[in-house]
Amino acid sequence: MRVSGILADKGDDVATITSTATLADAAAQLRERGVGALVVSADGRGIDGIVSERDVVLRLAADGADALTTPVEQVMTREVRTCAPDDSAEDLMRQMTEHRARHLPVVVDGTLCGIVSIGDVVKWRVTELEDETRHLHDYITTGR
Repeated sequence: MRVSGILADKGDDVATITSTATLADAAAQLRERGVGALVVSADGRGIDGIVSERDVVLRLAADGADALTTPVEQVMTREVRTCAPDDSAEDLMRQMTEHRARHLPVVVDGTLCGIVSIGDVVKWRVTELEDETRHLHDYITTGR
């Protein structure tokens, strides 16, 4: 499967936040949207960085409640790994494992057009294994 297939299944909505928003804003949006990361973007099209639940927790552990007033730009990851719609799910698994990335924004011609999480990739892989198991079971029991 390709990234485009994963997005066709889950949708292309991307949760974004501006770099000047606070960690309290980010935490609230993570909770409201039920996501693990927000793409940091001034216009919803470009990628300035990414901020994850882990980033919020690490800053809270370091600074306590004062961390909630910290601007997102101070904790976000600036070098964001991305993928393209034509990339394979196997490529995503490799990249996510190699770089310990849980979220990969999808980019076409420099424009943000989706995001794939490790959960999306796991869901695809589980479905693929279930289909394979069903086909093998059918072949063994019916010979077809």
